[in-house]
Amino acid sequence: MLRTKKQIDYICEDCPLAKTANIIGDTFTLLIIRDLLKKPRRFGDIEESLTGVSSRTITKKLQFLQDKKLIKRTEFSEKPPRVLYSLTEKGKALSKILSTMIKYGEKHL
Repeated sequence: MLRTKKQIDYICEDCPLAKTANIIGDTFTLLIIRDLLKKPRRFGDIEESLTGVSSRTITKKLQFLQDKKLIKRTEFSEKPPRVLYSLTEKGKALSKILSTMIKYGEKHL
């Protein structure tokens, strides 16, 4: 993920690859998307899948993905409260990219 707004504006201005890499070019982001491609998940499920990653980091990544409209957060009015994260259509469109990355990793790494 690019760090400064100036870097993002300059590098991503006319390059679709740079724009995409800026959004999904982070390991934890990719793993969250991988998990949500299977089915909607609660925060605890995502946290369990990403053992060793801090709750703060996961929260920040989920917020980032929401801001980019790749995931949606659905709150249920229940006791105790329940929240599910799921991919939007824009997020689901990343499935081919992730599938290709998985196949590459299986074959070459």
